[in-house]
Amino acid sequence: MTSSLSNVAAIAGIGATEFSKNSGRSEMRLAVEAITAALDDAGIDREEVDGLSTFTMDNNPEIEVFRNIGGRELKFFSRIHYGGGGACAPVMQAAMAIATGVANVVVCYRAMNERSQYRFGTGHTPPPVPTAESSHYGYYVPFGLVSPASWVAMGAQRYMYESGATSEDFGRVSVASRKHAANNPAAWFYEQPITLDDHQQSKWIVEPLHLLDCCQESDGAVAIVVTSTDYARKLRQPPAIIRAAAQGAADDQQMMTSYYRKEIARLPEMELVARQLFDQAGLRPDDIRTATLYDHFTPYVLTQLESFGFTPRNQAKDFVREGNLEIGGRLPVNTNGGQLGEAYIHGMNGISEAVRQVRGTSVNQVPGDGPVLVTAGTGVPTSGLILDGA
Repeated sequence: MTSSLSNVAAIAGIGATEFSKNSGRSEMRLAVEAITAALDDAGIDREEVDGLSTFTMDNNPEIEVFRNIGGRELKFFSRIHYGGGGACAPVMQAAMAIATGVANVVVCYRAMNERSQYRFGTGHTPPPVPTAESSHYGYYVPFGLVSPASWVAMGAQRYMYESGATSEDFGRVSVASRKHAANNPAAWFYEQPITLDDHQQSKWIVEPLHLLDCCQESDGAVAIVVTSTDYARKLRQPPAIIRAAAQGAADDQQMMTSYYRKEIARLPEMELVARQLFDQAGLRPDDIRTATLYDHFTPYVLTQLESFGFTPRNQAKDFVREGNLEIGGRLPVNTNGGQLGEAYIHGMNGISEAVRQVRGTSVNQVPGDGPVLVTAGTGVPTSGLILDGA
């Protein structure tokens, strides 16, 4: 059953800076560059922008961004929490604003000097006065669980025990992503594919995660222009219509440390998003042509394949072993190289790749027409999109 949000709004423009390890400029400048590029891509004047949506973790206030792009009247602005789990949610917020008539042109953006200015991959120290969100880390940090890799490793180890998946199965995800990135001039790892042996020989970070199981740390920015489907059809680029958009959090949810659930190897919040997306769009897993699955760590790509019903529970390892993540496989995944191969911009570059797949302009274009799935951060409250052509 489709919802009133389905097909009402579309992504009309995408823009990005280069992806680097040291941008050499402020995050505000990165944001403005990406937004300017996205508006130019869509053929929309900056004075038409009347909405902005971003992440709570973004350091660029909407009002300052709006002033710096030369905006005139801002009617809608919002922020989404939970880091990469919120990646698809600004687009959802934009679509809702457009569907209700609150705004006409909403720009979603994320700009970060996450490699040169600060490091998401370093250890976590809870604040001196614990907050409701941070207090649970007191159960983990004293015992060495101080980084995102260590938090994911717990669930990954249990998943291996239950499913029979191996480190090599995780490595096949990384190999596929780097194969795609090698064809992508915008990717940090352009022309740098890896082998499964390269993955296995890379250093341990936290068992069972090797270095090549972990996404990059990147500087850069991505912006996405959302407007009504009717207006988007009149603009410069073929529209990527938002068939479905959803957010989800599930029982006993914590930030990457939901260890008190009965099953820690599942992603019930992603299963919730999957049900919502398929119900809204009136689609089934077999209808999806390609996907950008949030790949901050490789094990969660396998669990997402199961969450969305592309493979039965505990059988994603077989799906991956058969080469289904690469072009020519059943479900080519992260054809831009993903966060493992292109860049880590909190998942926003994955949305851009989905738009390119809809337009037919990806450097690793998947043949045919059909819907494209996008997911956001896993292990946290999350979100997702299904995009399709006109």
